[in-house]
Amino acid sequence: MTEPTPGPGRNSKGQMTKGTTPVRYAYAITSALLIGGASAALVMQNPAGAQTAQNEPGAIQAAVPRAGAPMSFADMVAKLQPAVVNISTTQRVQVQTNPFAGTPFGDLFGGQQGGGGRPVTRQAESLGSGFLISADGYVVTNNHVISAGQRGAVVESIKVTLADRREYTAKLVGRDPATDLAVLKIEGTNLPFVKFGDSDRARAGDWVVAIGNPFGLGGSVTAGIISALHRATGQGGPLDRFIQTDASINRGNSGGPLFDLNGNVIGINSQILSPTGGNVGIGFAIPSSEAKPIIDTLMKGASVERGYLGVGIQPLTDDLAKSFGVPKGKGELISRVEPGEAAAKAGIKQGDVIVKVDGKDVTPDQTLSYLAANVRPGTRIAVELIRDGKPVTVQVTVGKRPPEEQLGGFDPDADEGAPGGDEATQGPASLGISVTALTPQIARTIGVDPATKGVVIVGVDPASDAAQKQLTRGLVITSVNRQPIETPADFTRLVNAAKASGAESVVLYIMARGGVGTYRAVEFAR
Repeated sequence: MTEPTPGPGRNSKGQMTKGTTPVRYAYAITSALLIGGASAALVMQNPAGAQTAQNEPGAIQAAVPRAGAPMSFADMVAKLQPAVVNISTTQRVQVQTNPFAGTPFGDLFGGQQGGGGRPVTRQAESLGSGFLISADGYVVTNNHVISAGQRGAVVESIKVTLADRREYTAKLVGRDPATDLAVLKIEGTNLPFVKFGDSDRARAGDWVVAIGNPFGLGGSVTAGIISALHRATGQGGPLDRFIQTDASINRGNSGGPLFDLNGNVIGINSQILSPTGGNVGIGFAIPSSEAKPIIDTLMKGASVERGYLGVGIQPLTDDLAKSFGVPKGKGELISRVEPGEAAAKAGIKQGDVIVKVDGKDVTPDQTLSYLAANVRPGTRIAVELIRDGKPVTVQVTVGKRPPEEQLGGFDPDADEGAPGGDEATQGPASLGISVTALTPQIARTIGVDPATKGVVIVGVDPASDAAQKQLTRGLVITSVNRQPIETPADFTRLVNAAKASGAESVVLYIMARGGVGTYRAVEFAR
């Protein structure tokens, strides 16, 4: 692995069950704490000048909210709710009509199903939330809200519905899978919109309000407090820092706004933590201070560039920290250094413990991956590390983080998602194939020689001839019409040239796990 990439954490879009949780137990605990605190105040005396409890009545009186506040969120919600939208997608998914497909009985019983057991295409839908950030129709949501919901599905259209039930067909302006953010555009004027606030000024204990469309019910409001800031969920990646809240977030809330009591968007609801699939009062929102620069970039039609060291990272357990002579809770261990990348060029070695990046401490809440990703590529910075128990400082010229598909976390069995997003993962629409560059890391993952040159398939339109020819995610294309290729740009150029010449198909050389290769003639879409 290189810097950890976002893993398949539970989000508020997928596979949740609705349930209820008794509240009497929570009230009982609260009462017990209040009673216990009052009892302690009666029996303890504080000598003059002695330190007092944080919640001592005299010391805390000025800090507590006035009695009855907030009385209601109604006026605030009435102003904000018109800018919160419902987002739905129409998807095309290929399903098997042969129940024995993929088994030794597939051919024997396939003919008993309509069409000889050939796959058929059906429609699917998904629901989520979003919010308008401009009067001319820019909408923010989560990337997973507008992505395909299952393997082999392709998103055909995205619909945005306002609170007053006006419906618009949305265009995908840009997406950033690494941070689960996407920007849409609808054609309209004088639309209601909301502004971002500064999440850096938020504090644990502040009131927050979430507005969204849980379970497809339409506009719905929940309230709670900020439970924690800078919460790392363990997924790694360039933005594993969230606002944790107990405001109820359920399926369909994904992409909706989290407001402070001034009506500013301080977070974008994204995930829940739940052992059962239902809301248990632990939700996560992408902080506005992290999201807004990414959204501004996507609105311009540009891709997000992040810093990259090219190292494998291993958290320091207590015993490892002791063995390496590093204070507990500080630094991360380098388990591998990628040849030719920024860290290798700077002399960083396997077994080094990096403790500071550009003057910032590496901690569980401020990981090495997060710090490196937020440095502009090409910037020269100081990296402080511990090597053989001694402090060492090296100068590193930070590289550019590759697309997520090119990192070591590539999963050939993962959902293919919708075509779109990174230019590096595109292919000609006329062929119905999306590809990304074949790196040595991906080659090792899918079982081909790391020295292989070509591109790897990351998505196939289920309605295309490529799908009928059994081209799937994880297969490698090494040539087009017998001309070798090395990059997605090579693939696109040769396919487009063949299309422009009037050809009805192209011949691709396909390589599967183990290096076994075959030629396939794939027809263009008609």
